[in-house]
Amino acid sequence: MEPRFQAAFKAMEELEKGAIANPDEGRMVGHYWLRNPKLAPNSFLRLQIENTLEALLKFSNDVVSGKIKPPSSPEGRFTQVLSVGIGGSALGPQFVAEALAPDNPPLKIRFIDNTDPAGIDHQIAQLGPELASTLVIVISKSGGTPETRNGLLEVQKAFREAGLNFAKQGVAITQEKSLLDNTARIEGWLARFPMFDWVGGRTSEMSAVGLLPAALQGIDIKEMLTGGHLMDEANRTTVLRNNPAALLALCWYWASDCVDMVVLPYKDSLLLFSRYLQQLVMESIGKEFDLNGNRVNQGLTVYGNKGSTDQHAYIQQLRDGVHNFFVTFIEVLRDRPPGHDWELEPGVTCGDYLFGMLQGTRSALYSNERESITVTVEEVTPRSVGALIGLYERAVGIYASLVNINAYHQPGVEAGKKAAGEVLALQKRVLAVLNEASCKDPVEPLTLEEVADRCHATEDIEMIYKIIAHMAANDRAIIAEGNCGSPRSIKVFLGECNVDALYG
Repeated sequence: MEPRFQAAFKAMEELEKGAIANPDEGRMVGHYWLRNPKLAPNSFLRLQIENTLEALLKFSNDVVSGKIKPPSSPEGRFTQVLSVGIGGSALGPQFVAEALAPDNPPLKIRFIDNTDPAGIDHQIAQLGPELASTLVIVISKSGGTPETRNGLLEVQKAFREAGLNFAKQGVAITQEKSLLDNTARIEGWLARFPMFDWVGGRTSEMSAVGLLPAALQGIDIKEMLTGGHLMDEANRTTVLRNNPAALLALCWYWASDCVDMVVLPYKDSLLLFSRYLQQLVMESIGKEFDLNGNRVNQGLTVYGNKGSTDQHAYIQQLRDGVHNFFVTFIEVLRDRPPGHDWELEPGVTCGDYLFGMLQGTRSALYSNERESITVTVEEVTPRSVGALIGLYERAVGIYASLVNINAYHQPGVEAGKKAAGEVLALQKRVLAVLNEASCKDPVEPLTLEEVADRCHATEDIEMIYKIIAHMAANDRAIIAEGNCGSPRSIKVFLGECNVDALYG
């Protein structure tokens, strides 16, 4: 494997120097510069990184200290953060919040990370009267991501209904001159911070995307950056045995016939680590073609929860069932802060039980020829979390080089977004057809076949059925005959004729 690893090390060196790593978009990939700006290929980028960090530290300190106050409570302080984003704009900040936020943070954080109306309503309702003292961070590189845009519109509606001025509590993290950036500038939002086009969403935790929410919760973000920097230094050695990320990538390569990577952190605070790794690993490694254009269908499937909870969930199958996986145990040596531990029985603490569960499970799997990797950290701190992020970011890059794929583009994600747009376009055509039928006197209920024919989309009849079923469940369409359980029996119309839509 040595020649492959030396090639991977060379590729990582070129990446850090600013080579174009995402040819689909002509982009560099520079998340390593975020924790060591001196590595940036030019002084302009270095200053961008340094100035952004300085600005977000000042802003977060001013918010936490009460120097920046909510407009409706000039004597009070901001008490909550509502973060609106999806994918890499949410998973990293969620993981870090769960892992590192103090028990009583200066600002508590909530997330809107989907376009589920009930989920959005729940988060806003949970804020209650504290909406007036909530800082809203909207995170989107372009500002056009539908889920984030929808979340923003829903939050703005809640502010209007509460008689609050959203702009004075809104913060944008976005690319300069994007739709979101222009909106925030024109409307006079409280603050704007940049997203760099050379930082991908899944590697953005140590940019403003992750650092600002963490700082507002009282998390030491400089220590996170130090942890990432120290891990990067360790991972630059070309001596394979001394390179943690290369060893991890080698383990993946060895075990890659087992395509499921089960991540089991034995620490409650690391509960969301596997969710964070799902995007980092699967979006980076899950590729149809290699760099030579050959169809390879690469991928590693990541799932997991935490130990010892999972021993009561799916360890039975891992030990005795289908052998299509390898396990990664995340071991944390320190159970509690020094001086706080006590013995449940002579010589045994609560943490000893957790330690015993980890080692026992590891041995039980090994005894049945199930392979595992163990990553050990002394304790969960900002520095160790920064190091874990750095370890896996580099391991992904090295592994991608070993299997000859591009870790830094995501054509499948774009395909999914395009398909979603096509569904919404078809829905508009369905609504137009139903509206025309509903404006007749008498109203003309239509079968699915008639709707599909008038939409000139007979090949999409199943999707039309799904659209109508969804609209009917939300009282936006009326089933005149039949029911959605028997699609061919359905006759449907709209409950109200929209004359303006009919005549354009």
